[in-house]
Amino acid sequence: MTDKLNFVMISPHFPTNFETFAHRLYESGMNTLGIADVPYDQLSEGLRQHLTEYYRVDDMQDYDQVYRAVAYFAHKYGRIDRVESHNEFWLELDAKLRTDFNVFGFKNEDMLAIKTKRQMKEVFRNQGLKVAAGDTFKTDKEAKKLAKKLGFPIIVKPNSGVGASDTYKLKTSDELDHFLANRSSQVDYIMEEFMDGDIITFDGLADHDGKIVFYSSLEHSEAVLDTVANGTDMYYFLPREINPELVTLGEKCVSAFNIKERFFHFEFFRIKETGEIIPLEVNCRPPGGMTIDMWNYANDFDIFKEYANVVKENHFKSESKRPYHVFYISRRGDKEYRHSLEDIRQYFGQHLVSIVSVPGIFSEIMGQDGIIGRCPERETMRDLIRYAQEKV
Repeated sequence: MTDKLNFVMISPHFPTNFETFAHRLYESGMNTLGIADVPYDQLSEGLRQHLTEYYRVDDMQDYDQVYRAVAYFAHKYGRIDRVESHNEFWLELDAKLRTDFNVFGFKNEDMLAIKTKRQMKEVFRNQGLKVAAGDTFKTDKEAKKLAKKLGFPIIVKPNSGVGASDTYKLKTSDELDHFLANRSSQVDYIMEEFMDGDIITFDGLADHDGKIVFYSSLEHSEAVLDTVANGTDMYYFLPREINPELVTLGEKCVSAFNIKERFFHFEFFRIKETGEIIPLEVNCRPPGGMTIDMWNYANDFDIFKEYANVVKENHFKSESKRPYHVFYISRRGDKEYRHSLEDIRQYFGQHLVSIVSVPGIFSEIMGQDGIIGRCPERETMRDLIRYAQEKV
């Protein structure tokens, strides 16, 4: 037994760039106690060196196995102080473990509001915020009645789901019939009115008391749904300037969903005609992909270290001045580009942060290659994006 904080890390090896959480928590003096189903020798050397102990289970979806792993850690190291995966997939597992071991953070009873889109709408409405009209449906008859009420086009997506997977924009009653004939019987769907606009985000980190200690935003070249449907290139970027109205709405959401000592990723519609900002959904975890690393490039700080500071001392020590726009440019494997990756290295020069290869599972959205750059001026950013995505 020790007086160190005992931090149980669920699936600390995935995604790879999240391994740095283990590095910084370990370096700050905590016991980092990893649980996953990967053999120990398949973990990266860096992760192995920054885990106090690792417990391998056969199946992460077998709760009894994971429970026994945490119980073992509690017996050996004392009271468990934190359980966290930073991953949407394990939100409910994290909450169940926190409930059973009485650990700070979201518990079982919090999951309905932060996992299901219908319940999110209720929380938004209770805050006096406008939301897209819509509801869940069980039967084909209910779906058709709802579609008639909302009017085409409509958006249909899982009531509890991540990203754009299994999400459809349906323009006619025939398309709705096709969806209903082929939909998964295991999934609870929600139908919403289509809003013509783009999605912007309010992302960041709240401290132990729910105070926002860091925030950022994301803007996209097009909706992720369109990128998947059309097989197009996309880019997204972290703007230096963030709309004060978006910040105010984000602060309301952090308070409404009782977010404490954790990352958040809120999505909003920005209506094309009016510029009105309407809340869409909350994600109580960091944004995906390389975004968390892009925060570091935008601010010249270490967000992983700052998270460890918040957990240990409830203090975010760095300043967020956003001296750079930081952008991610996708390049697909099925298109012929005018400029090679080596050309890009030369043309970008000091504005290039890195070029990454994207694993197959993510490449449909993120491209086969991802180019991350940064610069102070928007005009420079637009020129670099144009150069990288120019076709033959």
